Amino acid sequence: MPIITPTDLEACLYPEVIAEVTRDENALTERAIATAEQEAKMYLGRYDLTALFGTESAAPTVNDAYLKSIVQHLACWHLLRLSNTGVDYGVLRTAYQDAVSALKTIMTGQAQPDGWPYADVQGGEVPADGNSINWSSNPRRNHFY
Repeated sequence: MPIITPTDLEACLYPEVIAEVTRDENALTERAIATAEQEAKMYLGRYDLTALFGTESAAPTVNDAYLKSIVQHLACWHLLRLSNTGVDYGVLRTAYQDAVSALKTIMTGQAQPDGWPYADVQGGEVPADGNSINWSSNPRRNHFY
């Protein structure tokens, strides 16, 4: 079950533009939404993706407007790559780049979205406040000359 619907794309594009690009074929809109969700999931792997995006049969448990906005911008870009119907490509390309930049910022831990659960990894240990870097070293060597 996707976190956004084809009618949610009307926040970025007029309904007549969506109808003209897709030629009233809902499968194209649904494919653009699925592609956008998959792209967002690539960047958000350290979070609980089931809680954020849901599954085929279950709705997501976290209802985050910012995440929906990011997925909307990604989906609009993937949809409009099919055809340019009098839409300003520059504005949509900038919105797409901003969405990807926001995902990269979240991925690196520079931004911590409020209420997004971390994925359950290694017995429930979750990164705290952006400290998600793991480091180690070899055992100390004792050389005597």
